[in-house]
Amino acid sequence: MERSAPTGTILIADDHPLFRQAMAMAAQAVSPDSRIVEAATLDAAIRIAASASDLLLILLDLKMPGATGFSGVAMLHAERPSVPILVVSGADPGAAAEARRFGAVGFIGKDQDLGAIEAAIATALSGGDVALPQPPAGEVDDMARKVATLTPTQLRVLLGVLAGRLNKQIAFDLDITEATVKAHMTAVLAKLGVQNRTQAALAARALGIGVAH
Repeated sequence: MERSAPTGTILIADDHPLFRQAMAMAAQAVSPDSRIVEAATLDAAIRIAASASDLLLILLDLKMPGATGFSGVAMLHAERPSVPILVVSGADPGAAAEARRFGAVGFIGKDQDLGAIEAAIATALSGGDVALPQPPAGEVDDMARKVATLTPTQLRVLLGVLAGRLNKQIAFDLDITEATVKAHMTAVLAKLGVQNRTQAALAARALGIGVAH
C-alpha cells in the first residue's frame, strides 16, 4: 500500500513570484493537504521557519535578498535543524555538494520539469537524499525547436512573463494593447505545447531564457 505524504507546513523561499507559484504547484501535488507558505526574502523565511511548529520542508533558492552564498541554507538549518531543506535553484549544479555541507538534503535545478521537482519534493518529505536529475536526451533540443518558432514579439512577451511583469506592464513596454499581449501569450503556450504561464517559464528556463538571478 502506498504511503500517504505527511501533512503540515511547506515553506517556499524564493524572491521570484513565478517560481514560487511553480514550487507551490509541485508541493501541493505531492502533499495536497499541506499548508504552503511563501517568503520572498531570507529574513521572512527565517521568521516563518521559527514560528511554524508543523514545518515539514523548506524549498530554498540560494540567491534571494538577504542571502549570500550558502548563508540561507546555514541560517535556516540552524533555526530548524530537524527540518529538511531542498535547494531549488538556478545556481550552478556544482553548488549541490556545498549546499549539503551546510545542511541541505539535496539540490535540484530550476531547469528541471515539474515532474522531476515533484519527485524531489516527495523524496525529501520521506527523509531521503535528493540527487540532481539529468533531463532526458533530446528534450532540450525539442523545446529549442519550439522556441525557435516564436515571433520576435512573442519572444518579448515571454521574456516579460519571465521577468514577473503583468500583462498591462508588458503592453506598456512593447507599446501594444493588453488584449494583444494576451493573444500573443496564447500563441506562445500553443507553440511550446504547455498549458499555462508557469510551465512556459519553466520550459524557457531549461533553455537558459530565464530570470536574471
